[in-house]
Amino acid sequence: QVQLVESGGGLAQAGGSLNLSCAASGRTFSGYVMGWFRQAPGKDRKFVTAITWNGGTTYYIDAATKGRFIISRDNVKNTVYLQMNSLKPEDTGVYYCAASAGGVLTYADEQYESWGQGTQVTVSS
Repeated sequence: QVQLVESGGGLAQAGGSLNLSCAASGRTFSGYVMGWFRQAPGKDRKFVTAITWNGGTTYYIDAATKGRFIISRDNVKNTVYLQMNSLKPEDTGVYYCAASAGGVLTYADEQYESWGQGTQVTVSS
């Protein structure tokens, strides 16, 4: 089983930046897809972005974050990052890292088998 641990969340002001980290352990991630999801208070969990582990191909379909958030990965550190820029109060929520063994970039929650515990991001106005 792949274990994922998010970190880097916290409090930021509107217009500021945060860099979230997702440390992976348990097995190789070759062929995996790594994704970021978020859940705002009182709302459903939503897909943010994803990246293929080996090729680094990115997937951005969320209109709210596209152009502001950047996903990346470090093969040496076995870590996936979510660089969040120009933060807005509506970015507030719990951010989750997830892993899919399917090897295909996807926004579907059910295709991600492993999930981190989440890290809280709060953006003040």
